[in-house]
Amino acid sequence: MISMAKAGRRYPLLIYTRMMDRWWPAVFCIGLAMIALAWPFYSDLYIRLTEPWRWMTSAGLGAAVIFISLIMLALRKSAYVQPFSDRFQLVTPLLRLNISYRRVRRTTTATMYSLFPPRALSGTRRAILEPLASLTAVVVELNSFPISPAALKLFLSPFFFKDKTPHFVILVQNWMGFSTELESMRASGNESVQPPRPGNYSILSRLPKK
Repeated sequence: MISMAKAGRRYPLLIYTRMMDRWWPAVFCIGLAMIALAWPFYSDLYIRLTEPWRWMTSAGLGAAVIFISLIMLALRKSAYVQPFSDRFQLVTPLLRLNISYRRVRRTTTATMYSLFPPRALSGTRRAILEPLASLTAVVVELNSFPISPAALKLFLSPFFFKDKTPHFVILVQNWMGFSTELESMRASGNESVQPPRPGNYSILSRLPKK
C-alpha cells in the first residue's frame, strides 16, 4: 500500500498578492473606460439602431476586461508554497511546481531590501517591492531547477530570483513558520530514505543457526 506524503501548511506568496493588488484596479479602470467610450454611440439613437456594433463592441470588451479584473481580485491569494514530507510545492493559478528535497542544497534568510537593492531596480519594480522591502524572505538554494529557467520566468515574478543561480526567493508573511516547517519536513524526509543499517537485517543473519 502506497503511503501519502504528509502535507504541511499553505503559505500565501506575498509577491503574487502584491502584484495582483497592483494590477487588478488598473485593469478594472480600463474596462470602465471602454464602457464609457460606448456610451456616446449608444446614446445616439440613429447609430444605436443602424450600427449597433459600434457600442456593442466597446461595451462587450469593457465588460470582459472588468470580469478579468474581478478574477484577478479573487485569485490574489491563490498562490502559495506548501511543504510536504518528500518535497515542497510552489503553486500559482498557472503553475504547480513540485521540488524534491533532493534538489535542495540549503536554505537561508535575508530581507528583500538586501536581495533586491532599490537602486538596482527600475521604477516599476521599485514601486512593486517598496511596501515589502523590509520583510524577510526564505531563499531555497537548489542543485538545479526542476524545469528550465526560461519556463519558470514565464510564470513567476522576477522577485523569485535574486541572480542566475538555481534557487527560489520565497516571501511569505510567516517566514519563520515556513522555514521551520520546511526544514522539519526535509529532515524527516531524509531520514525516511536512509538505507537499513547492517545487523540483524543482514543476509548472514538469515542463515539457519546450527
